[in-house]
Amino acid sequence: MERPTTGERLRREGPPATPRQSASVIVVRDGVGGLELLLVQRNPEQRFMGGFWVFPGGATDAAESHNAAAVRELDEEAGIAAVDPEALVLYSRWITPELVEKRFDTRFYLVRAPDGAQPRVDGQECVDLCWTTPQAAVDAYARGDLALAFPTFKLLEGLIPFRTAGELLEHARDLAVHPILPRVVTGDGKPRVLLPGEPGYDV
Repeated sequence: MERPTTGERLRREGPPATPRQSASVIVVRDGVGGLELLLVQRNPEQRFMGGFWVFPGGATDAAESHNAAAVRELDEEAGIAAVDPEALVLYSRWITPELVEKRFDTRFYLVRAPDGAQPRVDGQECVDLCWTTPQAAVDAYARGDLALAFPTFKLLEGLIPFRTAGELLEHARDLAVHPILPRVVTGDGKPRVLLPGEPGYDV
């Protein structure tokens, strides 16, 4: 399966941009088909990742903690309020490749969906949402039905083995999270994304 990209502009010269701090929330629940999570679709008219399906999230404000930013963005983008920042469980951290012009250092948190939560989008920044199993989302990407950025795709792929929200959260609480810095290589004329340890990453 070809790895997804978002068509970001690549840096042609000069030093890498400093990544902007950001945070996203993977909201999970137990569904009929097993573990489900919430994805929102960004407005296709937006310049950055327009039309892509993502976990609710965004950049941190000045002097704002990652947990606080994650909770705020979850309310703004998905209409899920009153989530305690302390309830978030850090699950992963991704840094945009150095060759990309617009970079983020994003912490991904897990949280169980509050009882009775009814997610909604604002219709401006985000225009649609869905609850999906990780496998269904990966399959939809493979069919061309779901636009996913590389970190989102890899996170979904890694969530497939978990059967319930409780099982995933228990696993995540003891997880040592280290930043992941993919690399974009353009040696054959077409940008490719590589992960640390893969052939060609350190070339």
